[in-house]
Amino acid sequence: MRHDIIILGVFMADTTYRAPRLPKMGETLRGDGFALGPGGKGSNQAVAAAKAGGKTGFVTRIGADSFGQMAQDMWQAAGVASLAIIDPDKPTGAACVMIDSTTGDNAIIIAPGSAEALCPADLMGLRDKIEVAKIFLTQLEQPIAAAEEGLRIARGADVTTILNPAPAAPLSDELLELCDWITPNETEAELLTGLKVTDPASATKAAEALIKRGVGGVVVTLGGAGALVHDGQTATHIPAIHAGDVAETTGAGDAFNGGFAAALADGLSLQDALRFATATAALSVTRQGAAASMPERAEIDALLASQE
Repeated sequence: MRHDIIILGVFMADTTYRAPRLPKMGETLRGDGFALGPGGKGSNQAVAAAKAGGKTGFVTRIGADSFGQMAQDMWQAAGVASLAIIDPDKPTGAACVMIDSTTGDNAIIIAPGSAEALCPADLMGLRDKIEVAKIFLTQLEQPIAAAEEGLRIARGADVTTILNPAPAAPLSDELLELCDWITPNETEAELLTGLKVTDPASATKAAEALIKRGVGGVVVTLGGAGALVHDGQTATHIPAIHAGDVAETTGAGDAFNGGFAAALADGLSLQDALRFATATAALSVTRQGAAASMPERAEIDALLASQE
């Protein structure tokens, strides 16, 4: 089966705790909610892309345990084709997600588990699938060497490559040169460039710095201010789309990236793809959860139609 979108990343079972505010170091708080559900940036993005209409395959490693079964059940329900390697000797990853129930802000600790063993050989084993895709998307929760190999294979086959540099890490120019698109948020853009990013103007400067290092194009997500896209020649501000009251921001970036990949795979223009991604993220923040918050294609289309 051919997948238009191949996503490399991590699945983690999210243990989500809610409290009226986030705890300080050494402090114990009484929470007002708890949930166990599927997470991991790569997995969230795969769910977002599939629900947005993209034919999506997801590459990762999971354990032969209950969390791993949770992952496979969730992917099947969302329409994601599992390309996961099952590791019987290591557990599936998990994450502790702490959410301020008043503002929706969050803090997260991740333990990737079996996904930490993702390596270049795993990507070479899937070369035939990557080379016939339209889009290859990865992040940095798994080892960078695996991400770089996937980007290299995709670039060699003229597959559009997207790097969501989260969590931010030092990146070589050689890796950046493999990226048609890089999609940092404000914090990640600052960590990658050393330039403070607070608005479209400062995001433009950060984007220019990344392009000078070899990236094809940059999309800096700006939360409620929308996004700044630099295609290598021109910088354009993409306004935010409002879909309702904010319930939780946990999956917003993953929704944006999954929506962006699905829109590009569907042949939308850059501007339309970014509006599609922005609408996907806007809908996701009106709901609680990460993977559970990803909207269906019909919802995204309806929101975009309402903005015209």
